[in-house]
Amino acid sequence: MHLVKCYSARLLGTLIFAFTLFAQNFVYAAEEVNVYSARHYDTDMALYEHFTELTGIKVNLIEGGSDALIERVVNEGEFSPADMLITVDAGRIWRAQEKGIFQAVESKIMAERVPAHLRHPDGFWFGLSKRARVIVFNKNRALPIEVNRYEDLANPALKGQVCMRTSSNIYNLSLMSALIEAHGAVSAESWASAVVSNFARSPQGNDTAQLKAVAAGECGITIANTYYLGRILGSEKAQDKAIAANLGVIFPNQDGRGSHLNISGAGITKYAPNKDNAVLFLEYLTSEFAQKLFSEGNNEYPILGEASGPVAALGSFKEDALDVQVLGQRQAEAVKVYDRAGWR
Repeated sequence: MHLVKCYSARLLGTLIFAFTLFAQNFVYAAEEVNVYSARHYDTDMALYEHFTELTGIKVNLIEGGSDALIERVVNEGEFSPADMLITVDAGRIWRAQEKGIFQAVESKIMAERVPAHLRHPDGFWFGLSKRARVIVFNKNRALPIEVNRYEDLANPALKGQVCMRTSSNIYNLSLMSALIEAHGAVSAESWASAVVSNFARSPQGNDTAQLKAVAAGECGITIANTYYLGRILGSEKAQDKAIAANLGVIFPNQDGRGSHLNISGAGITKYAPNKDNAVLFLEYLTSEFAQKLFSEGNNEYPILGEASGPVAALGSFKEDALDVQVLGQRQAEAVKVYDRAGWR
């Protein structure tokens, strides 16, 4: 009888130990969030680490291109480990939404912090940071006309002076979407055709390449994302300082609709295995600390509060309050307009 009691006690102890071990593993597995991100910045890594320090929730990161990550989530379906997709440009966020990979999120915090035109009305995605698309010119090369608007780049006086990225670039597609919304497709196509006539060279390179070309005098004027401009303005490299010294910046359309705006944004995936953690992380990314780091550390404009870091030196500006969903909804039309205009 004594042996039976001892055996039962040992068995009970083993079961308790096994259950405790299982419970510990379960808690550990639950205390994580799986993030698929098209952002590749040291600033973001600092945010992930800070979030873990605050909450104990580990951020598991998979990086890649926006389109590749979207397709990965689609292909993984209900077995996807992804809790959240973070990407750059409203057009790409819209693509992800169209693929049905997000689920609606009800968060009072997000609704209060993120302006209505920078989030999905049903909570499928939210803007996290902003970037403005500005006109940049060579300060040492006088422009033949006064330029204050995107529309001014179509003026024949600028013939042979305009450098641009290709029409397939997502930033240009989003800008064209905004122009179509503002003026209609016919007027937008006329603008694009006139800008093509003003090209100093065939479209090529990224935004940084456009800025370098303007600074070197290869062309007189371009359009660029403030993120890329901020990187040059904040650089300590002599080469970048020389480039910055030659550049002037115009926030377009300040007397009208305001400067074109784009976002980095995120959504909770449809089958998120750690949804509660993902929502908590999403809310953290709009906290005062995170927003300041987006701006100061990565040359972006915060969704909340004032800008800091290099972009703050550019000054304040009026932004276009267009619902950024439109930038995706008009995307297919934008491609056709560019093609008809001969912008390659």
